[in-house]
Amino acid sequence: MGKKKRAKKGPRHDSAAVAVPATDADGPPEPGAKIKRKEYEAELEVLQGELVAMQEWVRATGAKILIVFEGRDTAGKGGTIKRITERVSPRTFRVVALPAPTEREKSQMYVQRYIKHFPAAGEVVIFDRSWYNRAGVEPVMGFCTPEQTERFLDQTPGVEKAMVDSGIQVIKYWLEVSADEQTRRLKSRIHDPRKIWKLSDMDLKSYSRWYDYSRARDAMLAATDTSWAPWFIAHTDDKKRGRLNIISHLLSQVPYEKVDRPEIKLPRRQAARGYVEPDLPLRHIPERY
Repeated sequence: MGKKKRAKKGPRHDSAAVAVPATDADGPPEPGAKIKRKEYEAELEVLQGELVAMQEWVRATGAKILIVFEGRDTAGKGGTIKRITERVSPRTFRVVALPAPTEREKSQMYVQRYIKHFPAAGEVVIFDRSWYNRAGVEPVMGFCTPEQTERFLDQTPGVEKAMVDSGIQVIKYWLEVSADEQTRRLKSRIHDPRKIWKLSDMDLKSYSRWYDYSRARDAMLAATDTSWAPWFIAHTDDKKRGRLNIISHLLSQVPYEKVDRPEIKLPRRQAARGYVEPDLPLRHIPERY
């Protein structure tokens, strides 16, 4: 075994190092040139390395992290979650994207079907949409009554306080996309066979109700932005910059430290001792590339 490296204290990520645009505290960043692919990939590689360091700290300390992603259709929730999770272990990072509730679930306490997915010690759980459906799509599309939404908004801060008091760190993101950019992205889904699965009848119905969603968003943020479970707004018209900004911010919110690991050396591979590959009638896939 080799010598252990000295641990570095405190969060290892410096968000100032990421090439992101200057922002106005009261609104989205000023429009500018999109980040170049090579620059984006270089920054993403650094951030994903830090996510692995965060993962090792979560596992070592038994931390419980819960991340909520909400936002308008096409705002980039799925793409951001993909970049967060593509280099970490699915045994530590879990993504929860629940379908519409069953009849049995509809009879339960509203948040009940989400609770069973909350993180245990050493886990990071990411909700791709969440219990906040009751504050957004459900009232806008008529799936719940105004009284049910009002009750949800009144009760949710208390529920999230109980989550935090149990040791769960709750981080909530609202991804904001402009009306023009949403239109462009929806049109691209219509004509791209790789994206057509993302376009549902609900998306089309929701598209026409932009300002109903704006009012629902405003009411949700006003009622559920608390000191223990605050909302963070991310502007995502530029997807690549948005992803970097969100990952950078996420890393700044978790007080992780580098976990010391022993030096790793591959062991010597065993000798063949007469082993010969057999000539079996196996089926090989065509090598077309």
